[in-house]
Amino acid sequence: MTNPVLKALGRPFRLGIVGGAPPSMIGPVHRVAATMDQRFALVAGMLSSRAERSKAEGVAAGLNEARCYGSIEEFIASERAREDGIEAIAIITPNDSHAPYLKLALAAGLDVMIEKPLCNELSEARQLRDLAASSGCAVAVTHTYSGYPMVREMRARCLSGEIGSLRLVQIEYLAGGLATAVELGPDADQRWRLKPERSGPSLVLGDIGTHAHHLVCFVTGQPFERVSADVGTMVPGRKVHDVAQVRFRLADGSRGQLDVSNAATGMSNHIRLRLYGEKGQMEWVHGRHNELSIAALSGEVRTISGGQPMLTADAQRSSRLMRPGHPEGLQEAVANLYCGLAGMMLARRGHSSSEAPGLVPTIDDGVAGLAFVMACLESSAKDGAVVRLDQ
Repeated sequence: MTNPVLKALGRPFRLGIVGGAPPSMIGPVHRVAATMDQRFALVAGMLSSRAERSKAEGVAAGLNEARCYGSIEEFIASERAREDGIEAIAIITPNDSHAPYLKLALAAGLDVMIEKPLCNELSEARQLRDLAASSGCAVAVTHTYSGYPMVREMRARCLSGEIGSLRLVQIEYLAGGLATAVELGPDADQRWRLKPERSGPSLVLGDIGTHAHHLVCFVTGQPFERVSADVGTMVPGRKVHDVAQVRFRLADGSRGQLDVSNAATGMSNHIRLRLYGEKGQMEWVHGRHNELSIAALSGEVRTISGGQPMLTADAQRSSRLMRPGHPEGLQEAVANLYCGLAGMMLARRGHSSSEAPGLVPTIDDGVAGLAFVMACLESSAKDGAVVRLDQ
């Protein structure tokens, strides 16, 4: 990969990060991914809202102690006062803090990488979209799986018409982390996802349902038009949703089924996406993320692997190891999103870029995700009645 940021600026963009202190899994992923391709240098952070912990964890992550902050207000004000202050910020905090933190970042003129869901309410998501538009700042949403090279390969082949007109889409995202009553464990107070006031109106839809929704929209190029959903809880006594089953129609009329659960016993971030067209079928499975299976009407089944020279341009640009048999993974997928954010940042500063920002989820995708969540909840409350998405 060439580095258009170094070419344009002579240095990486300066990045700050909010959240991600241990035991966060996604914190280290973001810190490594953001700096993997030298588009960004991580120079400041607020890894915890507790000042002492933020300082200790920031220093442990390699940050200068003087640039480890205990509040978002101090973070942004102090960095704005520096000639070498941050130019972008990554927000990887609990869901209920996304909206206030993003508002402060946009007011300060910072470009943003923000974890999904964008926020917890659709009306607030629209407000954030308007604020981002008026600020001119770039906002990317971390829908991680759209960064995998073979997902981008699947998208390119679908949009090129390789399997013909789309007829049916099936996607499942099954995880087992909540298969037992973890809310009864000694660390229950630390599990913010199990608190509806923090995780939002539906944990399963906001946490992994938005990932599944975005994957379908990203690969097919089609928005959801209507849904019929059954959303609920499998573990007795649980206060948050842990399962959702959704029938849907896309804007082109194709049908679909979406199944998500974070209480699926024995499953570990299992994602399977199948597309059925008039001329063939394609399948991508997260556990074999470096492969794409393509089946034709004749019965021929091909498996395309990452690192092959026949990949489409989107997949090749997203690959670092263009050698068969060398798989890339989660951190590289997130790194591709950061490359896209860097491309967006260059564009708004008047620089050309070889990045592919059109492949990066934006605040519009975040709003669409919230519209999907709210439509599913409305449908489920009406015993599965068909609900059109409010786009």
